Amino acid sequence: MNASQDVSPQRVAELRRGREAQLVDVREPYEHAAGRIAGALHIELERLAAEAGSLDRERPIVFYCRTGARSTFAAQMFRGSGYDAYNLDGGLESWVAAGLPIEPDGGRVA
Repeated sequence: MNASQDVSPQRVAELRRGREAQLVDVREPYEHAAGRIAGALHIELERLAAEAGSLDRERPIVFYCRTGARSTFAAQMFRGSGYDAYNLDGGLESWVAAGLPIEPDGGRVA
């Protein structure tokens, strides 16, 4: 991928289509239920360390939250542990602003 930790919504959409990267939603359950990127794993930020073993170390991981603050922290934490980890720049808000889809139909950014 790239040297920068932040990845644009368009690039994440490309990676998702090609199944090149793992996408992880680190938001709270109520946020995830309101609207999310299809196919993303949901692992709340406070559970990430305990759930790290469920992620594939051999594939890049892109974390996201509502605005990118929590997912930036997650990406930094995983990069520090040797993972190829990134942050969805601007979070789910920028994903939706770029016209990219979320589920369920009629879903929203909470």
